[in-house]
Amino acid sequence: MIKDIQQEILKLKKEKDICILAHSYQAREITEIADFTGDSYKLSVDASKVDNRNILFCGVHFMAETAKMLSPDKRVFLANPQAGCPMAEQMKPDDIEALKKQEPDRKVVAYINTTAKLKAVCDVCVTSSSAVKIVKAMDAKKILFIPDCNLGAYVQKMVPEKDIKLLQGGCPVHASVDPEEVRQVKKLHPNALVLVHPECVPGVSEQADYIGSTSGIIDYAKNSDAEEFIIGTEISIAEELQYECPNKKFYILSKKIICPDMKLTTLMDVYNSCKGIDNGQAFEIQMTEQEIATARVCIDEMLRLGE
Repeated sequence: MIKDIQQEILKLKKEKDICILAHSYQAREITEIADFTGDSYKLSVDASKVDNRNILFCGVHFMAETAKMLSPDKRVFLANPQAGCPMAEQMKPDDIEALKKQEPDRKVVAYINTTAKLKAVCDVCVTSSSAVKIVKAMDAKKILFIPDCNLGAYVQKMVPEKDIKLLQGGCPVHASVDPEEVRQVKKLHPNALVLVHPECVPGVSEQADYIGSTSGIIDYAKNSDAEEFIIGTEISIAEELQYECPNKKFYILSKKIICPDMKLTTLMDVYNSCKGIDNGQAFEIQMTEQEIATARVCIDEMLRLGE
């Protein structure tokens, strides 16, 4: 049954000129039929380089927004319109504007896991893999890092020469892991390296052998000579790595690291979106030229500083 649906999707992709993007946290049956897989920013860049008129994003809303911003001439759809992100939506543009007025010399750095409206009031955008490099490269000495205080704390540690202010925000899924859980899993698997996402709390990150983005964790595990790994990000990554590296062993850091929004998208959502892309039955990301131009400023600055 799954293979039949996948074949129908592959057929619809060709008929309707669709490029499918699937975030690494998506189910295996979805990543198998995607044209590109990876983290959110990589996928948006991939989409900007293809000729397809239609982009179908299997992920969450802010990711599809970013894809639209980098490909304004294309139609961008989200496979499941209910898939949001608590971290991306937890801070309001008006609140950040008010803080900017209080400290006009403090530049605002926005994690890419934010809405387009929030990006529009920020100075530069960063990904988890580029945050340290970009904050170091900024002219400003005073930084407000939003929304993830755990990623911000990691940047703060790596760039001590900057005055970095943090707000209480972040990914509730990654932040749910307790440092004691790390100690317990390490006791069970003493030979395993611990690889964690910087969205985890500092007490977890401090026990890691490697701290990095989702793609960074995947690359590290694939290229390492080690044979056992404890994966401290969404549990689907441990599963993906087990498929990719059958001769290595992967253990989840915590069963709590499950993103409910990422799990909303099903193979049938992908099928129905492909089927309904030309008759108004698929969820299209709608942004005005002005909204795109305003939100893209901080992304363009990220590209400039990240070179």
